[in-house]
Amino acid sequence: MPREITGFSNPLIKRVRSLREKKHRKREGHFLAEGLRILTEAEQAGHLPVLLFYAAESADHPIVRRLIAATEANGGEVIETIPDILHKLSGKENPQTVIGVYPDQLTPLAALDRSKSDIWLVVQSMRDPGNLGTILRTGDAVGAGGVIMIDDCVDPFSVEAVRASMGALFTQSITTARWEEFMEWLRSGPGQLVGTSLNTTHDYQGPRYDSPTFLLVGNEAKGLPLDYEQSCDLLVKIPMLGKADSLNAAVATAVMAYEILNQKRDRG
Repeated sequence: MPREITGFSNPLIKRVRSLREKKHRKREGHFLAEGLRILTEAEQAGHLPVLLFYAAESADHPIVRRLIAATEANGGEVIETIPDILHKLSGKENPQTVIGVYPDQLTPLAALDRSKSDIWLVVQSMRDPGNLGTILRTGDAVGAGGVIMIDDCVDPFSVEAVRASMGALFTQSITTARWEEFMEWLRSGPGQLVGTSLNTTHDYQGPRYDSPTFLLVGNEAKGLPLDYEQSCDLLVKIPMLGKADSLNAAVATAVMAYEILNQKRDRG
């Protein structure tokens, strides 16, 4: 049975609101997800919140009712509240109908099964949460095995990254690693490391990509470090016919991922 919280000073409200900050997410091991679409995607991927907040006026919505029942059946707690508290939790002027609290979804590098997919996405020092969220969506779209985050990347569980992923956060395995650790793991089994770079003459549609392909994309502003490029099996670039010298990192990842996917589909 849902309990009701309408007071802004409630300790649970304060604790959940603190999850908007990275240090508190790290301490608690939980993060926020908002909206019926994202929470439904999570449910379909087998993830239910440990805490579910909803506005009283949305209680009759069929999806809200289903989420309430599923969360309670799974041992989670359901909280009925008011829109102003949902606004306080989300930080948005027009808060979503529901907000869920979920445990972190990180997968250890050693636990990855590289045979799970022909495509893996690897991002290095990615700083923009919108880019990372979009890359997670791309990974879901092309059936990637997951996203491996190298070095100091943006927090994938930030409110902004979760929003941008549109639920793909729950369908993709997410792994963090240092470069040396990743390379040691990568070279312990099959896998072609393909880097995107301006320092090459290889057009991205020219090579034949091996399976599994690990697509490496660098920092939005600086690209890949030179020594990282030198460690790649192959460097490719996307032709730029206008004045810009490169695409947005998330867009470039999507273009590359679909080229790799299409090659593998053609072979199939």
